[in-house]
Amino acid sequence: MVAKMKKKATLGHAIIPMGFIITALVLTMKVWGGDPHLPILFSAVVASLVAVFGLGFTWKELEDGIIETIKMSMQALLILMIIGMIIGTWILGGIVPTMIYYGLKLLSPSIFLVATLLLCSVVSLATGSSWTTAGTVGIALVGVGIGLGMNPGLVAGAIVSGAYFGDKMSPLSDTTNLAPAMAGSTLFDHIRHMMFTTGPSYIICIIIYGLIGMRFAGSELDTAAINEILVGLEANFNLSILLFVAPALVIMMVVMKMPAVPGLMGGTILGALFAYLFQGADISSIIEAMHYGYSSETGITVIDDLLSRGGLDSMMWTLSLILCAMSFGGVMEKSGMLEAIARSILKFAHGTGSLVLATIITIIAMNLMAGDQYLSIVIPGRMYKKIYEERGLHPKNLSRILEDAGTLTSPLVPWNSCGLFMSGTLGVATLAYLPYAYLNLINPLISIFYGFTGITMEKLPETEASVVA
Repeated sequence: MVAKMKKKATLGHAIIPMGFIITALVLTMKVWGGDPHLPILFSAVVASLVAVFGLGFTWKELEDGIIETIKMSMQALLILMIIGMIIGTWILGGIVPTMIYYGLKLLSPSIFLVATLLLCSVVSLATGSSWTTAGTVGIALVGVGIGLGMNPGLVAGAIVSGAYFGDKMSPLSDTTNLAPAMAGSTLFDHIRHMMFTTGPSYIICIIIYGLIGMRFAGSELDTAAINEILVGLEANFNLSILLFVAPALVIMMVVMKMPAVPGLMGGTILGALFAYLFQGADISSIIEAMHYGYSSETGITVIDDLLSRGGLDSMMWTLSLILCAMSFGGVMEKSGMLEAIARSILKFAHGTGSLVLATIITIIAMNLMAGDQYLSIVIPGRMYKKIYEERGLHPKNLSRILEDAGTLTSPLVPWNSCGLFMSGTLGVATLAYLPYAYLNLINPLISIFYGFTGITMEKLPETEASVVA
């Protein structure tokens, strides 16, 4: 293709691929019963046609943009594959069944949701990873919740809330480091500033989950169903407190700042070792669980449905969708169409409150359009950094908002990599847990409230503001 003089992308250009992707997703998923892969991939084609014939880009430039965007998500893709192997070996090794077993024995409905929120928060704070939390203790807690007769969506909502609290607040988290880097803040300034929005949101979550738990306290448990699960687990697995060593060691490895990929691979190896030592599994069974997942054949439907999962192959559907989403996001960013959308939104942002609202709308739009939380932090961070400085707002305000909206809304989008991972790992559809992921819903609203009231919206020091001006 012959290179043309490039035009600056306008909202009119951006509306074409955006309108196409929304229409294609609705028709394919809701009307024709298909998956989101092809609509997103063909939306990338439409965006590319607009960029080439409407804006003067060459295919080589767009391809470079796609590759750069995919590079940003490569660590997440690797983690996704390893988590699949962890789930397979941890079920085969009896680690997840042991968590479910003791959870059913120790937890009651009245405290279960609050305990789930707190437990997932602690694990995620320690590991810096919502994915690791959901892929280990999360799937066990879903099993406990089902055994206690709770709505799986409600349980998954509490898991997602706790997992993303830690992901957002942990200095070990990639997004917690990425947001201040994009906004021009420092890591610990960023974390301290997030406490103003995350703290109240978390307290509200505890209250809500506590009140819901009180409703369950008055109901009778299906003890026959719980006993059936307990007996089934005892009959098919060698359960032992020693199996808790595996998740404890994984948490310790990450706390000691071991990189995520080798740390999680260590968890996979531990699962395989425990499968051999505690369950008497042979090498063939271990390899099969790692690659294809664990297939439960206890004859008890609830156990078989819960434990038949995991494996490297189980993540391939999600990986291919992430690559499609990254392709679309890469073309939209490289061509400047994402920036055009942000410019249009900023026309209505005259005060601090409207600027915060515009930033959050842009971030959520990135999660919806690009399907990735990293893009929802990186692109708005680049777009709005100078604007916040020009208006005398400290960079830590922007970095906090990037996480309040970017990190926390990512698991609420069904085709976002985070939403796909959470739904695939927990076995609960994104739209089923969305209404109950209270931290993820409340936190952005508090951030908007602070923007309009000015609460905790720290200004730049006089000297810095004058230099920017």
